Amino acid sequence: MGKSKKKELTFPQKMNKLMHAGVDNNQMIYNRQHDLSSIESLDERIKRVIGLLNVPKKKSLNMLFFVMYDIESNKVRNQVAKYLLRKGCFRVQRSIFLADLNNQDYEQIRSDLSEVQACYDNHDSIMIVPISTDFLRSMKIIGKSIDIDIIMNSKNTLFF
Repeated sequence: MGKSKKKELTFPQKMNKLMHAGVDNNQMIYNRQHDLSSIESLDERIKRVIGLLNVPKKKSLNMLFFVMYDIESNKVRNQVAKYLLRKGCFRVQRSIFLADLNNQDYEQIRSDLSEVQACYDNHDSIMIVPISTDFLRSMKIIGKSIDIDIIMNSKNTLFF
């Protein structure tokens, strides 16, 4: 007799199991520091954002949106980050992701994150913010000496 395949759990189901296992009350998980060296350099992240803007024929059904969160539990936060990466989002900052996905994927992410948020007692917040390419083009970077206007070819030079 062969082993029957287990039905793969959805992301909210996995998180629900995790939270019912008592992980949300474990202070060791909240206080542990995580290695964030796997985050791309700022230059690489900027190039990815610009890459989204410079696509010659952007899919008409796709939408740009940010996913931003403030999640207390390291375990939940890491699982949410992994989920967003699997869904095609990319990390802009530690708790901010940017995506250029179709409306169906947008709704799936919104639905899954809503379910995760509701499955345990928390004071966390997750925001999903649609954004136009015009607003993204006008982004400014503060704190790092990168001239985003030159990189994005939006700075005009006048010669006399």
